[in-house]
Amino acid sequence: MILTVTANAAIDKRYVVERFGVGSVNRVKSCQANAGGKGINVARVASIVGEKMTATGFLGGHAGKFISERVEARGIKSDFVWCEGESRTCINIYNEITGEQTEFLEPGFTVTKEDCDRLVEKYSTILPDCRVVAISGSTPAGAGSALYKELIFEAEEAGKPVILDTSGKLLEECLAARPTMIKPNIDEIRQLTGRPMNSREAIIAAARDLHHEGIRIVVISLGSKGSLLSCDEGVFDVTVPKIEAANTVGCGDSMIAGFAVGMSRGLPITETIRLASAVSAANAMRLETGFVVMDDVNRLMPQIEIRKIR
Repeated sequence: MILTVTANAAIDKRYVVERFGVGSVNRVKSCQANAGGKGINVARVASIVGEKMTATGFLGGHAGKFISERVEARGIKSDFVWCEGESRTCINIYNEITGEQTEFLEPGFTVTKEDCDRLVEKYSTILPDCRVVAISGSTPAGAGSALYKELIFEAEEAGKPVILDTSGKLLEECLAARPTMIKPNIDEIRQLTGRPMNSREAIIAAARDLHHEGIRIVVISLGSKGSLLSCDEGVFDVTVPKIEAANTVGCGDSMIAGFAVGMSRGLPITETIRLASAVSAANAMRLETGFVVMDDVNRLMPQIEIRKIR
């Protein structure tokens, strides 16, 4: 079983409009609502790939009930901590004319120390039955990096690999806890290192530096250009095939799902990279965020090029 942590879950709404005008009335052609938050996206995709999943984190109010019901409907065990307040809603507006996507992300409710303590306690009881942990996204107000650090330490004590997918100051502060894997994109690695990252060699050097500092797997996501990875087995340059993208939101979460599945199944690192890259690309081919079709994944896997460069 894979355990995902979504501390700041949301209802994800996607509006499709013919054109989007600031300061004007915008009529929506279609609307989709789903359980969201990065960790829930990870759980949904990993479940489609065939893994047994449990999702935890914080939920609240009527929105929280909707999220929990949608999670369970996907065959994922919903085991969240319930809090005062209402879970957030995040909106993605897709402009059909320009292909641009505009997002509005609510901050979510504030959690208390008692809420955090209850999540750590619940998490500790689930850990023995899981093979991999994926902690994704932001923390709500009132939690901060201390919550994620404690979850990482608990996983380490239990001998479970933990993937951390967050950004900014939160990622920087959590590195001291030494998660097993991180997956910053190019902007996040610039912010993390303070370097311009204007060449592939500079990106490789940053990944190797983080690996040598104790992060076993460092993946730098380059979007449609693939990824670079530094780990104990070496440094790998990964190229993905060109696809017709329908919705790129959730591709990073899908990549995390692929890595979690590979780790859970004990696959060699190259096969884990191949699976994760194919799952990420497959996500972009579908309109629904954090969703893949296995026929797409299986067709893409042989097209992933992995080159060891160190």
